[in-house]
Amino acid sequence: MTKIFVPQPIAEVAVERMKKLGEVTVFPHVDRQITKAELIEAVADKDILFAVGDIPYDADVIDAAKNLKMISAMHGAATFVDFDAASRKNVPVCGIPYRILLETTAEFTFALLIATAWRIPEADRMLRDGKWAQNQSMAIEGMRLHGSTLGIAGMGRIGQAVARRAKAFGLQIHYHNRHRVPEETEQELEATYWDSLDQMLARMDIISVNCPHTPATYHLLSARRLKLLKPTAYIVNTARGEVIDENALARMVEAGQIAGAGLDVFEHEPAVNPKLLQSERVVVLPHTASATLEGRVDMGEKVIINIKTFLDGHSPPDRVHQAML
Repeated sequence: MTKIFVPQPIAEVAVERMKKLGEVTVFPHVDRQITKAELIEAVADKDILFAVGDIPYDADVIDAAKNLKMISAMHGAATFVDFDAASRKNVPVCGIPYRILLETTAEFTFALLIATAWRIPEADRMLRDGKWAQNQSMAIEGMRLHGSTLGIAGMGRIGQAVARRAKAFGLQIHYHNRHRVPEETEQELEATYWDSLDQMLARMDIISVNCPHTPATYHLLSARRLKLLKPTAYIVNTARGEVIDENALARMVEAGQIAGAGLDVFEHEPAVNPKLLQSERVVVLPHTASATLEGRVDMGEKVIINIKTFLDGHSPPDRVHQAML
């Protein structure tokens, strides 16, 4: 019987569906992440790894799985998998198409944008601390979205979905992208294209980071570029932490050189720069952009389809090749 290992608890409906494919073992602890030693021990006799989250599947883990035949990840590009190690064992690696979480991520991005610009978490903490009676509410003044400028760094499918929501709120939409989107898309979104990221950053009230992490986008928002932002600007990142120089951003927040930030991703997850954690002006979330029941069920279903297709002797539909990364 095919042995499948899942490194963290997932929706029970997905587990039950997977049991039709083989023997399923799920790491039981909900209060902590599996350690590398535990992962190496668990995968020793497994045929298929259901990779969840950003738990590293490095060469040590892959080599420890003596019977390994496939890795199917609940992640777009499965970037936490050592593709060289998998390739040496002729083990296919599958991800999930980004369209599965397109609307979910766009909704989450806009929710984080609103919470950050309106300083909602800060006001919530103030009230819980009993400061309403001290007439402190005037100290919380956010940014009105209607009429403000939004600069989108990365106008792919998610960036466009964010832009559609922004348009409904009356934001003026601007974007920088590796390639300019079609004219009809610009007209639909009433979006202004900037060939120069530097010039766009210097003029925006809010920046939303929606580009993938690639060698070309590593520290795309470098210390130099972050300094171009207006001191009244906010930055929201739901893409990948490596796109922003996190230490530089933390220094700017501490120095009051930026109004605030909303961050769902971090450069060295799960570690977060302490200055960001300590700042009242930063909304920090633990990489939860896909955290809806519907989204997680859809993701799990796609992983199961990849596994079933592979077990049926066919090429899985969402195989990720190293050249794609």
